[in-house]
Amino acid sequence: MSMQKSPAPDLTRIILQILWIGILIASSLWILRPFLPSLIWSVMIVVATWPFMLKMETCLWRKRGLAVAAMMIAMLTLFVVPFSLAIVAIIDNADRIAAWVTSFQGQALPALPDWLSGVPVVGSKLNTAWEGVRTGPEGIAARLVPYAGKLLSWFLSQAGSVGIIALEFLLTVIIAAILYVNGETASKGVFQFARRLGGHRGEDVAMLAAKTVRGVALGVVGTALVQSLLGGIGLSVAGVPAATVLTGVMFMLCIAQLGPGLVLFPAVIWLYWSGQTTWGTMLLVWTIFACTIDNLLRPILIKKGADLPMLLIFAGVIGGLASFGIVGLFIGPVVLSVTLRLLGVWVADTEVSPSREDAGAGP
Repeated sequence: MSMQKSPAPDLTRIILQILWIGILIASSLWILRPFLPSLIWSVMIVVATWPFMLKMETCLWRKRGLAVAAMMIAMLTLFVVPFSLAIVAIIDNADRIAAWVTSFQGQALPALPDWLSGVPVVGSKLNTAWEGVRTGPEGIAARLVPYAGKLLSWFLSQAGSVGIIALEFLLTVIIAAILYVNGETASKGVFQFARRLGGHRGEDVAMLAAKTVRGVALGVVGTALVQSLLGGIGLSVAGVPAATVLTGVMFMLCIAQLGPGLVLFPAVIWLYWSGQTTWGTMLLVWTIFACTIDNLLRPILIKKGADLPMLLIFAGVIGGLASFGIVGLFIGPVVLSVTLRLLGVWVADTEVSPSREDAGAGP
C-alpha cells in the first residue's frame, strides 16, 4: 500500500498572507500614531495603579464608577496638573530663562564663604579648586552659557506647543478612565493574546511585563515625584524665584536619575550669594534630605515591581524624550525595561540539547 504524499506548501500564498498581515498592522499603527504616546502612557498608569484602584473600589462600597472618579481626581491633582503647569511655565518663560542664562556671560561666580573655606583638611583644597574654576581663562559661567542655551532650545523643540501637551494629557486621562472601567476585560484579552502566541509561557511573559511596568512607575516615577515635591517645597519656603519652573526641572532630572541636587545646590549657592545665609543653611539641610531620601524610597517601591539598571533608565529617558516628546520621559524607560526583562527570560529559558547533555554526562 503506497503512502500518500502530503501536498507541498504553497510558498507564494504564505508570503502573501504574511505580507498582507504586515500591511494591516503597519496601517493600523499609522492610523493610531497620534494616539500611541497617550495610549502607552495611560496603559502604564493603569497597570501601575490597578491595585490601588481595587482598594479604592472596596472602600467606596464596591462602586467602580466612584473608584474611577476618585482615581481620576487623584491623577489630576497629584500628577497631571502639576506637571502640566511646570511644562507650561518653562515654555512661557523660555525667553526670560534664556536672558537670565545669557546675563551670566562675562560674570564670575562669587568666592566661597569664609566659614566654608575654613573647614579643616578640605576647606583650603576646596577653596583652591573653586578659585581655579571660577577665575579660569573665561570663567565657568562663560563656558557653560552656550551649552545651557542649546539644552534649553533642544528641550523646547522636543516639548512642542502647549496645546499639544494639553491634548496628550487629556487623551491620557480619558483612555486611563476607560481602561479602569474595563480593566478585567482588557486584561483577559491581553492574556488570551499572549496564550495564543506562546502558550502558558506567554501568560508568564505578560505577567512579567506588567510587573516591570509597575516597577518603573513606582520605583522611578514615584521616587521622582516625591523628591521633586520635597525640593519644590524647600524652594518655595526659602523664597527662591521661579520655584514652579525649578520644580518641573527637578522632576525631569529625577526621572533621568540625575537627582534634584542639580537645581537645589545652585539655589543654595544663590541664597548665600545674595546674603540670605539663614535660608541658605536651612535649604542646604533640606537639600541633603531630599537628595538622599531616594536611597530609602526607591528600593521599597521597586521591590514591588522589578529591579532596573540606572543606565537603562537614563537611556530610556533621553531616547523617549527625543522620540515621543514629553510623554517619552515615561514611555522610554518602560519600553526598554520590559524589553530587557523579556529578553532575559527568553535567553534563560533555553533548553540543553541532547548532544550537549551526552557530552557533559559522566561514564
